[in-house]
Amino acid sequence: MRVAVFGGSFNPPHVAHVLACTVLLAMEDVDRVVVVPAYKHPFAKALAPFDDRARMCELGMEWMPQVTVSRVEQEIGGESRTLRTLEHLASSHPDWSLRLAIGADILAEAPRWYGFSEITKLAPPIVLARPGVKAPEAGPPLLPDVSSSQVRAAIARGAWGEVEKLVPRAVLAHIRSRGLYRDSGTLR
Repeated sequence: MRVAVFGGSFNPPHVAHVLACTVLLAMEDVDRVVVVPAYKHPFAKALAPFDDRARMCELGMEWMPQVTVSRVEQEIGGESRTLRTLEHLASSHPDWSLRLAIGADILAEAPRWYGFSEITKLAPPIVLARPGVKAPEAGPPLLPDVSSSQVRAAIARGAWGEVEKLVPRAVLAHIRSRGLYRDSGTLR
């Protein structure tokens, strides 16, 4: 099985994340997309609780049968490292042929990643173009210019009309019910 592993903070997941999954399935040679929320960010970014972020991914992606959300980084514990995650997935699923889906904006961070050259051997990257980011290997941007930080800022401002255009309805309902991102200085 050809599997695209799409990892990230998903803090929170938004419409560009959902569309990235559809682009991967429609445009790339993959059978399944596995969404992997980071358990503990390696660059010490503050995140909403893992269970909330994983649940929001499930809520936002559940309508796509070829997309699953994995809690693998919680299972292996500790600081999230893409190489560790991919090695674990490869050993747990030897029938999978892995590809790593990353945004073009992430390429600039690649030198900071632990074992990036090994990552590219284990799961050759599929680079998704992002508006405003030049990456020839990614092609033209197909995704909207949306970021999780933009969503969090809109929530903190109380700009719910704006947020409704940026996140799936089920994700928005979870954010509201759990009181996430209300204060720009905190995550809850």
